[in-house]
Amino acid sequence: MTTTTAPTEKKSSDPVLPLSSAQGIAWDLGDLYQGLADPKIEEDLAQAKQRAERFEQTYRGLLQAPEGPAPEPLQQALTELEALSEQMDKPLIFAMLMHSAQTNDPSRGALLAKTREARTAINQHLIFFDLAWVALPDAVAQPLIEHPLLARFRHYLEQKRLWKPHYLSEPEEKILEEKQVTGRAAFVRLFDETTALMTCPFEGKNGVEKLTIQQTLAKLYDPDAAVRQAASNALTASLKEQSRLLTFLFNTVILDHQVDVRLRRFANPMEPRHLANEISAATVHALMTSIEAYHGTVQRYYRMKAKLMGLPVLHDHDRYAPVFADLPRCPWDEAAALVRESYRQFSPQAGQIIDQFFERRWIDADPRPGKRGGAFSSSAVPSAHPYILMNYTDKLRDVMTLAHELGHGLHQYLSRDVGYLQCDTPLTTAETASVFGEMLTFERLLDRYPEPRIRLGLLCGKIEDSFATAFRQVVMTRFEEAAHQARQEKGELATEQLNDLWIQANLPMHGQAVTLTPNYAWWWLYVGHFIHVPFYCYAYSFGELLVLALVQKYKQEGTAFVEQYLDLLRRGGSESPPQLLRRLGVDINDPGFWKLGLRLLDDMVTQAEQLAAQI
Repeated sequence: MTTTTAPTEKKSSDPVLPLSSAQGIAWDLGDLYQGLADPKIEEDLAQAKQRAERFEQTYRGLLQAPEGPAPEPLQQALTELEALSEQMDKPLIFAMLMHSAQTNDPSRGALLAKTREARTAINQHLIFFDLAWVALPDAVAQPLIEHPLLARFRHYLEQKRLWKPHYLSEPEEKILEEKQVTGRAAFVRLFDETTALMTCPFEGKNGVEKLTIQQTLAKLYDPDAAVRQAASNALTASLKEQSRLLTFLFNTVILDHQVDVRLRRFANPMEPRHLANEISAATVHALMTSIEAYHGTVQRYYRMKAKLMGLPVLHDHDRYAPVFADLPRCPWDEAAALVRESYRQFSPQAGQIIDQFFERRWIDADPRPGKRGGAFSSSAVPSAHPYILMNYTDKLRDVMTLAHELGHGLHQYLSRDVGYLQCDTPLTTAETASVFGEMLTFERLLDRYPEPRIRLGLLCGKIEDSFATAFRQVVMTRFEEAAHQARQEKGELATEQLNDLWIQANLPMHGQAVTLTPNYAWWWLYVGHFIHVPFYCYAYSFGELLVLALVQKYKQEGTAFVEQYLDLLRRGGSESPPQLLRRLGVDINDPGFWKLGLRLLDDMVTQAEQLAAQI
């Protein structure tokens, strides 16, 4: 936005408006530890180290015997491994949560470093176990996997053996584990701290305000085109300022991943993610190409939106603008009530679990400076419960984010009973409950606002969120593929080279319906998934289309579906995604399956077009 006078910095004496109605909504981590100085942190680390040393002394020879172990001592070993793993991880999880809530506090960063280093040292005594297990001949291992005494750990044992071709020797594994603290983990932390502390020079009516990335991104949802343009300029300026560091971090993480792929003998950069996700490359290919075949649906929607908003050109920074400027805002208390009602209506049991997140302060929603951006739900440990972090800015879409993370929380809470070794699901099914919770809340929002204009506004918002979850995540995966390939072929990549790859990845989805501005070329720089977990993004697409199909089943089957669905959540990661979903009558290996959700999205666009024609 241009002004007739020079912009001014916002002075500290200027009145500060509330950032959101969620100010002061912070989690209570007391069910883990009572603050940074809690002596129990040191006690747990010391006890876990002693237990790990005893574990190594007791069980190192058990799996290395030619005939393998008997079922009883193997069960004892796995039970102890699970308990001490939780004990050694709990301090690090607490430190990560504390650091996420306030990344600019050096004492929290120090605790994060300390607990990470301690966990690495403890794990040195446990690495032998997995290596010894996968080294057993199939003829010895398979009867153990099938033994009734080990039924509780069956999937854990099966899945570990799939990694057999990719393990190195024990000394090599120990070196890689120890170097991780000063390698990849350090770069991930640097990225998080850097992006959390970045300020964007937003030029508004009151001069220049320094906003966080999250506050700036929230302004891309503003009904005023000038505000959206100013937000785009502010975000881009901040990213350009930090582009050298962020580009270096991305290059380094890619190279680190390539080294892992080479050392562990993977065929390509995506293979380790497929293996961790317990999904085949063929299924991922079918998913991504099916989505890309529906780019016309995306472009059809954006052309309708431009017409509805009276815009001759829809720019990238206009994609999330509300189609109507008078859509209601939703204060935190109203959002909490609405989401709680949505889950309670689906299942009283689910509702009771969701209530605890609010009543026992398991949510941190205040978008304060220094806090990590975005949103997540941490499963923490089974002896405690999940915790949710988000940045609530009173938008209706923030209600959907709250519902999304509470879906994760419900999933994580219910799966605690399968134990720490198997409670977490692979990324492919990790989004099942979150996206389902979004859909439940969306239906509730539609009931709450019967006015056609608001309904159209809500429908457009949901369509755009679905596009961001399904289509945009495939775009980001294609960008990662191109970036990893270019890094391997050309060496370290300049920011401008990566900018070009980002635009090229985005063009097929947007076509001629959206104009991608020069600013947008820089926006890959703030995407944390590229740094935290390479090739994470396609799991969102998987989850979105899967849930659209499950919602249809729920509408068809009603209450009969509810208990089957909750049973799936309770099983956590104790079965593979195909096994879990077969319980609901879903075959993810059928290429035609993905078209069910895509056709529903296309129908939603048609519905929006029909509503728009009536207004």
